[in-house]
Amino acid sequence: MNKPTISPAKEIWSILKRVSASHEEAKQEMKEIRASHEELRASQEETDWQMKETDKQIQKIGGRFNQRWGALVESLVEGKLVKIFQDHNIDITQTHTRSQSEWRKPDGRVERWEFDIILANLIEVVVVEVKTTLVPKDVSIFLKYLRDFRNYFTRYKTDTIYGAMAYLASENKAHLLAEEEGLFLIQATGDSASLVNRKDFKPKSFS
Repeated sequence: MNKPTISPAKEIWSILKRVSASHEEAKQEMKEIRASHEELRASQEETDWQMKETDKQIQKIGGRFNQRWGALVESLVEGKLVKIFQDHNIDITQTHTRSQSEWRKPDGRVERWEFDIILANLIEVVVVEVKTTLVPKDVSIFLKYLRDFRNYFTRYKTDTIYGAMAYLASENKAHLLAEEEGLFLIQATGDSASLVNRKDFKPKSFS
C-alpha cells in the first residue's frame, strides 16, 4: 500500500510549528533565567546593603572603642609624665591636656589642631601625642604639627620644644622612626608608663 504523500506546503508548515514551539520554549527558558538573575541581583543588592550597614555599625563601635582606649592611655601617661621627665632632667611645672588652638597661615587659611598633652616649665616644653597603636603615618603627621607648634602657641616662642609619642603598641617599626626623628618614646604597660628610648638617645629640639 502506498503511503499518503504530504504536500511540501504541509511539511513546511509542520516544520514551522515545531520551530515556533521550540522558540517559545527557548523564550520561556530565557524569561526564567532572567527572573532568576534579577532575583539573584536583588539578593546581592540586599546583601551589599546589609554589609554596608554592618560596616557602619562596626566603625561606630570602633570609634567609641578607640576614644575610650585613647582616654585610658592619656590617663596612664599623664599620671607618670612628670616623674618620667624629671628623671630626664626636665622639671615639669605645668600640665595641659587636649589643648586646642589655631593660627592663620601666610596664605590666609586658618588651621586648627588639638595637642593631646603639653608639659612645660619656664624654659622647656614637651608636646606629647598619644596613640593606642602607633603607625608611621602618625609620626609624620605629628612632626608636621610639632614644627608649627610655636605658631599655635606663641607664648612658648622662646622655649625649647621637645616632642614625645606615647602608645600602647607600635606597628611597622613606627617607634623606631619616631626615635630617629628625635622624639621621646613613652609606652603604656599595665597601669603604668615608662620611657623606652635607647640609653644613648638624645632628644631633638624643635626650636
